Amino acid sequence: MGLRKYQEKRNFASSPEPRGDEAKARRRRKNAPLFFCVQKHLASHLHYDLRLEHNGVLLSWAVPKGPSLDPAIKRFAAQVEDHPVEYGAFEGVIPEGYGAGIVMLWDSGTWAPESPDVDAALAKGDLKFRLDGYKLKGSWVLVRTRGYQRPGQKATGPSWLLIKHRDEWSGDLDITEFAPLSVKSGEDFPAIMAAQDPALWLNNPKAGGGATGAMLRSVIEQAAELKLAELERSQPARPKRERKR
Repeated sequence: MGLRKYQEKRNFASSPEPRGDEAKARRRRKNAPLFFCVQKHLASHLHYDLRLEHNGVLLSWAVPKGPSLDPAIKRFAAQVEDHPVEYGAFEGVIPEGYGAGIVMLWDSGTWAPESPDVDAALAKGDLKFRLDGYKLKGSWVLVRTRGYQRPGQKATGPSWLLIKHRDEWSGDLDITEFAPLSVKSGEDFPAIMAAQDPALWLNNPKAGGGATGAMLRSVIEQAAELKLAELERSQPARPKRERKR
C-alpha cells in the first residue's frame, strides 16, 4: 500500500504526525528486529491501532475494542492505510483534520512472523505472528473476513479478525482494563493532552455526542485542570507581607 494514502489524508502544517519516508526506513531498519506497537486513539470513537513493521512501513489495523488475551474472543480489525515507521514513537494530540484526537502509545515491542512469507500470508488473509511487547506477548493471528457493510455505508478497508492463540500468554484477563496507561509516558489521556494545549480544544471543542463525546469532554476538562495546576506551580511564590506593629 505504501505511504501515499497516509500522506494524502493529512495536513502536515497542522498535524504533529511524522510524514515518513519508507525508502529511508528500509535502509535504516535493515537487519533490525521488526517493530510493532498498539496506539490507543481517542478520536471520533475510541479504538486501538495495531501496527506491524514490514518493508519500511507499519501495516495498520484499527481494533475498536482493543486486543483480547482470550483465544475465544475474536476482535474485529479494519485494515487502514500504512503508516510510517516513525509513527511508532508518536504520542500526542492531533488538533484538527483526519484523526483529530489524542494518541497514546499503549504498547510497543518487537514482532516476528510465524507465516514463512508475510506478503503471501497477507494476500491469503491469514497472518500468524508472535509479539514481544510490554503488554502483548505470544502467538496471534490476523484472519481476513468477508466483512459486512450496510447499504449506503461508506466503504472501509478490508475486515479482519485479531485472535490470540492459546499459549502461556493467553487468559481471561482484560488487558485493556488492567493496563490502560501509556508505555511511553506512563500517563493517561488527560496528562497527554495537558502536555500539549488543551485550551485549543476548550475554545473549539471537537467532542461529539454519545459515550465517546462525553469521554472526550471529560478528558479536555481534566487536561485543562492539570495545565492550570502546572502553571500555578510554576509561578514564583509571592513574598509574605510583614505585619505592622
